[in-house]
Amino acid sequence: MAKGVTIYFMRHAQTYLNKYNRMQGWADAPLTDKGVEDVRQSARGLADVDFQAVYTSDLQRTVQTAEIVLEENHYADKNLRIEKRPEFREVFFGSLEGLPAADIWNQIGQNVNNDEDSYSGLIADDAVKRELNFLHDLDPYHDAEDFMSFWMRVELGLIDVITKHRESDKTILIVSHGMTIRNMIHELIPDFQIDSLLDNASVSIVRYEDGQYHLEAYNQTEHFKTD
Repeated sequence: MAKGVTIYFMRHAQTYLNKYNRMQGWADAPLTDKGVEDVRQSARGLADVDFQAVYTSDLQRTVQTAEIVLEENHYADKNLRIEKRPEFREVFFGSLEGLPAADIWNQIGQNVNNDEDSYSGLIADDAVKRELNFLHDLDPYHDAEDFMSFWMRVELGLIDVITKHRESDKTILIVSHGMTIRNMIHELIPDFQIDSLLDNASVSIVRYEDGQYHLEAYNQTEHFKTD
């Protein structure tokens, strides 16, 4: 039987900037009480998944999310360490960090997508490229990442992790961020269409086998367990 790898991508739990609908890339607000409870419910639903490696971004919201997952996991032992990878950070929004998200995405809708719907752009296949380039220009300091800067960073981490585990027959967990996860999945599965935002603490599952990547779940929350 051919060896492969199964990757569980989890978006971090809700933070206070999520709650207040503020731009949050490299800004790193703590998890809310709801966020902690949501990820515990997600973790309980994954308690019987034997993760042999765990990766996060180096931002605290992903690390805390992963720590809760391991607390609830039936297989996790003291030898399983969280590997923090700066490559798996969210997009950096520069001086737009912390601003009201609705205002920023409405400008994207009007100027990039010619659409009044503030989030419509996230659904178009090539929208992320156009949106991040627009955000880079919108930031008066031009510190916000353009698409190429963002993707070159993320791709380095993804290639490294995939190369390490691709033929291991292991199950690994990557706790990251909404835009980052969607773009990683799109890289592995080019036909994947970004058709919805990811919920906090949701799980998306990709299986590699016989030289092919298969999307087994996207934005899954049905596994949440309350106790």
